[in-house]
Amino acid sequence: MALQALQSSGVTFRKILSHFPEELSLAFVYGSGVYRQAGPSSDQKNAMLDFVFTVDDPVAWHSKNLKKNWRHYSFLKVLGPKIITSIQNNYGAGVYYNSLIMCDGRLIKYGVISTNILIEDLLNWNNLYIAGRLQKPVKIISMNEDVTLRAALDRNLKSAVTTAFLMLPESFSEEDLFIEIAGLSYSGDFRMVVGEDKTKVLNIVKPNIAHFRELYGSILQEDPQVVYKSQQGRLEIDKSPEGQFTQLMTLPKSLQQQIHHIMDSPGKNRDVEETLFQVAHDPDCGDVVRLGLSAIVRPSSIRQSTKGIFTAGMKKSVIYSSLKLHKMWKGWLRKTS
Repeated sequence: MALQALQSSGVTFRKILSHFPEELSLAFVYGSGVYRQAGPSSDQKNAMLDFVFTVDDPVAWHSKNLKKNWRHYSFLKVLGPKIITSIQNNYGAGVYYNSLIMCDGRLIKYGVISTNILIEDLLNWNNLYIAGRLQKPVKIISMNEDVTLRAALDRNLKSAVTTAFLMLPESFSEEDLFIEIAGLSYSGDFRMVVGEDKTKVLNIVKPNIAHFRELYGSILQEDPQVVYKSQQGRLEIDKSPEGQFTQLMTLPKSLQQQIHHIMDSPGKNRDVEETLFQVAHDPDCGDVVRLGLSAIVRPSSIRQSTKGIFTAGMKKSVIYSSLKLHKMWKGWLRKTS
């Protein structure tokens, strides 16, 4: 199963995890501190570790975490766990981040998300925020036996492959595919203009082809719409209107709705299936899908970044933003030198 490729048993990560309440349905760590990246994020030893904790009962979890780790929170901690959970669930992308925390000698940030909200994002791509993180290699440190969550994690990977197929030509390389997949959650993200290194997607994929292959290999082998020549690292897909319509019909619901909104002419009042049938016959089908992704990611990334000013606090937000800008500046100097 593709999900198994995500799992790890890193002692460093488990030691950090021991500082937090145990009631987690899923805990994973991602980013340049876990998987080597090219460019300005290549210093793994000193890179910040990015964690996500998925919890069934956010109010109870924050209540315990406030007792254990009061100093992790911004001024919002005085409002209590119920208000923190309300901010977590109802604003941004459904995740609450505490940033720039020193834990066991490592700088970390961690996000907390409700299990139900994560499952919805994995299946429907409501925000494509944490779902987007899970389309790239991550290290899972802890996961319970929630069958619904496991199925949603697997569904998210399959949706990523299908969406990438729609934006690729008939024949392409594994690297082409993994670059498309890694870029899905950055489509329209304003941080790729201000704050993030513009070569970020390439820097994620190029040193980690083997990890992407491990994550997606079984899905590609089992997909009836693709010829996967794993020895040559090449793929061929069905780009006929019929093949594209089949792919469009399996996309996550939010992406289908955004495509429908973009393509449905005023007054026609067609249903989603009719619109997707039209898009399948459009030579610019891939561009329409990309626009649909941007319509999900752009507002989600803006709302979540705005929320981060309050959840991290002004001082930490300024420090974190300056680190991002410094990384972008280093990337630009490296490219021009």
